[in-house]
Amino acid sequence: MPLVYQQNINAVTRIAVWHITEGEDFFLAQVPVQREISHWHKRLQHLAGRLLLKEMVPDFPVDLIRIADTKKPFLENEPYHFSISHCGDYAAALVSKTHRVGVDVELLNDKIEQIQHKFTSDEELGKISTAFCGQNSKFKIQNLTLCWSVKESVFKWWGKGVVDFKNDIIIKSIKGLPEQGTLQCVFKNEFVLDVHYLFFSKNFLTWVLTEH
Repeated sequence: MPLVYQQNINAVTRIAVWHITEGEDFFLAQVPVQREISHWHKRLQHLAGRLLLKEMVPDFPVDLIRIADTKKPFLENEPYHFSISHCGDYAAALVSKTHRVGVDVELLNDKIEQIQHKFTSDEELGKISTAFCGQNSKFKIQNLTLCWSVKESVFKWWGKGVVDFKNDIIIKSIKGLPEQGTLQCVFKNEFVLDVHYLFFSKNFLTWVLTEH
């Protein structure tokens, strides 16, 4: 079973990562495709995310998942709060009975440099680099990917529409190592959020949760 990471964050909140190596039939035997997805790999990602929810919470009603106008998946009356992410051959999910959540998984990609001006500042990158003992330029892609993934998790946690990644989500501090730690962000000058990160197999897993 390619369940490569699982953590009980608290008594009612769990996070997990699935390495997608199976074919579509494996997933369809356990969870449904809930919308029209033409690309085979995107269907696998979709299915793996929903299977993760069932792995963590066996009675999770995946067939009742709805998609909001903001594209956030949700359950009516919110018996569970949850977030799903997928990138490449990995899917991640975070589910809680009591906490509002957001999760992201992001594969390192050189192309991120082309859009860095849209989501981060030199000051933010400097804080990450300094925290990691002044990493040299070869780590820039890794630092940018961490920054992007952190902001994606905050965006999914918010779940209410458009967010300016560069101006609405500001990284203030970071504690930890390049492989694992926590960043503190300020969102819309109102919320102070601790976003956790884990680096594995050239991917970053990031997540945030707050009391609902």
